[in-house]
Amino acid sequence: MTAPLRTSDPIVVDVALGERSYQIAIGRGLIASLGQRITALRPGAKAAVVSDQTVAKLHLQAALAALERAGLKASTVVVAPGESSKSFSVLEEVCEALIAARIERADLVVALGGGVIGDLAGLAAAVVRRGLDYVQVPTTLLAQVDSSVGGKTAIDSRQGKNLVGAFHQPILVIADTALLDTLPARQFRAGYAEVAKYGLIADAAFFAWLEANWQEIFSGGPAREHAIAVSCRSKAATVARDERETGERALLNLGHTFGHALEAAAGFSDRLLHGEAIALGMVLAFEFSARRGLVPMADADRVRRHLAAVGLPTRLAEIAGGAPGADRLMELIAQDKKVKRGALTFILARGIGGAFIAPDVDAAEVHAFLVEKLAER
Repeated sequence: MTAPLRTSDPIVVDVALGERSYQIAIGRGLIASLGQRITALRPGAKAAVVSDQTVAKLHLQAALAALERAGLKASTVVVAPGESSKSFSVLEEVCEALIAARIERADLVVALGGGVIGDLAGLAAAVVRRGLDYVQVPTTLLAQVDSSVGGKTAIDSRQGKNLVGAFHQPILVIADTALLDTLPARQFRAGYAEVAKYGLIADAAFFAWLEANWQEIFSGGPAREHAIAVSCRSKAATVARDERETGERALLNLGHTFGHALEAAAGFSDRLLHGEAIALGMVLAFEFSARRGLVPMADADRVRRHLAAVGLPTRLAEIAGGAPGADRLMELIAQDKKVKRGALTFILARGIGGAFIAPDVDAAEVHAFLVEKLAER
C-alpha cells in the first residue's frame, strides 16, 4: 500500500446515517472554506465558535474571517485548555454563553479545537434549546481521526472519563491538516495512537503500512492525509453500522478500558495524555490477549515495538509520577462504560487486525495481570 500523491482537492469521507448523514472534508487549508461550507448547509444561520485559549491564539481569527467572508454573524466562547474543561462547571459556562449570545435552534455551534473542545461543545449543542446543530473543526490529530467523528459528546465525572454525555452527530467535519503543523510533537504522537488503533482493530495491511510510513505522517508528507482518510473511513463505516454502540462500535474502544483507567488515575493531567494512555492500553490489551492464548506474543511485541518507535509510552513504569496500584486501576475499570451488570467487557485480539469484544472477563484474572505488568521495569 502506498499513499497517493497530494492534490489540491480535499478528500471527502461520507458518514452514512440517513437524515443525520454528513461529510468529513480532509485537506490542507480547509479552514478558509468554513463559512462557505456552513452557508451551503444552513443558509442564514448564526454561529458560536467554541474554542480554548491555546487554539484561539493560533486559529480563531482564521475561523472568524472565514465565517465573515461568507456573511455569517459569529460569537465566541473561549475556555481554559485541557481535560479539566470537560466538567459540569465549564459545560454550564458554555451553555449560558450560547444562550446569552441568542443562539437559536436554527443556528449552530462550531467546535474549534481538539477532543476536549469537540466533546464539550458537542454536548452543549446537544442540550441547549434541546439540540443545536454543530460543526467540528478538529485541530489535533487525535480529534481529526477519532473524537470529531461519530457523534459521541461527553464531559468527565469524578468517577471516570466521559461518563456524562449524549450521542449528537455534527452536520460537518472539516479536518484541515495544515492546523496540525502547529501541534506540539507530544500531542501529535498521542494522536497517532488512535491512527494505529484502526490497523490493530481490523486492518492488518494498514498497520503494516504505518510501520513503513509513519515518519512521513509525522513530517507532513502525502502519507498524513492518506492516514487520516483511512482512519476516518474506518470509523465512519463502523459508526454507520452501529451509531449508538450497541455492538460492533465497541471495537473502537481497543485499549480504552485500560487506557481510561490509567488516564483517570493520573488525574486527567499532562502526566499522561489521552493518546499516550491509549497506546499503553493497546499494548496491555494485546499482552492480556497473549496471556490468554488468543494471540502470539510476537504480535504483542510487534505492537509494543511500533508504538515505542514513534515515541509513545508502552510500559506502565513510563508514566510520569509512577503508575497507580492494581487495586486502584480495578476500581476505575469497574466504572468503564462497557461494564454490563457488573461484568467486565474488554476489547481483545486474535491477531493484528483481529480485535473482538470479550464479555464477562474475570476481574481476578485482570488484577493478576496488572500486578505482573506493574512489577515490570
